[in-house]
Amino acid sequence: MTDDAVPASGTVHWVGAGLSTGSGLAKLCDTAARVRLWHRTEERAEGALAALGLAGRAEPRAYTLAALAADLAPGDVVVSMLPAPEHAPLLAACVEARAHFACSSYVSDAVLELAPAAGAAGVTVLTEAGLDPGIDHLFAHSLIARATAAIGPDTAASYTLTSYCGGVPAVPNDFRYRFSWAPAGVLNALRAPARSIEDGAETTAERPWRATRPFVVDGETFEAYPNRDSVPFLAQYGLPAAWKPRTFVRGTLRLDGWLTAWAPVFAELERDDDARIAALAGELAARHPMTEADRDRVVLAVTLDVDAGSGDRWAGRYLLDLTGTAEESAMARCVSRPLALGVTHILDASLPPGLLRAAETGERSEAWLAELAEDGVEFALRLER
Repeated sequence: MTDDAVPASGTVHWVGAGLSTGSGLAKLCDTAARVRLWHRTEERAEGALAALGLAGRAEPRAYTLAALAADLAPGDVVVSMLPAPEHAPLLAACVEARAHFACSSYVSDAVLELAPAAGAAGVTVLTEAGLDPGIDHLFAHSLIARATAAIGPDTAASYTLTSYCGGVPAVPNDFRYRFSWAPAGVLNALRAPARSIEDGAETTAERPWRATRPFVVDGETFEAYPNRDSVPFLAQYGLPAAWKPRTFVRGTLRLDGWLTAWAPVFAELERDDDARIAALAGELAARHPMTEADRDRVVLAVTLDVDAGSGDRWAGRYLLDLTGTAEESAMARCVSRPLALGVTHILDASLPPGLLRAAETGERSEAWLAELAEDGVEFALRLER
């Protein structure tokens, strides 16, 4: 870590105890000197700790931004499990207190604006360190580094990079989906245009579900569609300038049959009636909930295929396919464990101040993936040459 970084104090403040809070919190209870769990009330925090088997191992706290800010000391680490719009106010409090910050969400404009001040204050801001975004970045950086070593960074080549992730029911239902939290986020994501590279050119799907296509993983057919804006990740992933993209897309996986099952939902989304869509979110949550009897499944497939011509080709794929248990959902494991891993690296002074997105190099990604594998996040790497 650089000399101007604030030394970690050993205290971690985990803010929020929703459905993505899992065994990563337990990991931090093992490694940090002190952990405080902030929830809506102290009683709810106590209940969440008991449910996670962590009673007595972390201090329950009633969360308000003012209460947390008053409790921060230089070098503390704040882990935000709150909705993305609440990250920036938390980060501002961290910068003021010279405390570090970590979350699993995409970098928002508001967080980006605070990054220079955080770096100047010696504060580490770790973002995109969950599943998607998070583990998907680690897979991509690892594949790109391996391909670059095999093909060469200055060799003219074309490539296809796809990154598809989905949280689905382990046992398919007629709707091909179950909601483990408010459906509004899922519905609004489907209303947002999705930009990607197809056949070497930028393309935009105004309605992402219209770009749904079959996607086969080890003989099992899923349905995949582009999500958000993939194009900025070309620069973030640092692919060699001599390589040109044939296809570059980051997207969402759903169970086979999802497109047909959701046809009535898409008809509602087409009307762009905000009030009706808000009501629909409530209806869907009631009709298709993820109950305690249900098990979830997380599938993440990241594939890179590089063609340098004359038969010189390299291809590799990472696949993560996990099913939840009675003790912990697959989603909670896949979000909380990489996030906790990132926090341990803030605690051990191996991350610099300023804005970071998961592990940003091939070497660092390989190290994180090895640590995640040791920590029970299972995945497979398949290489072709």
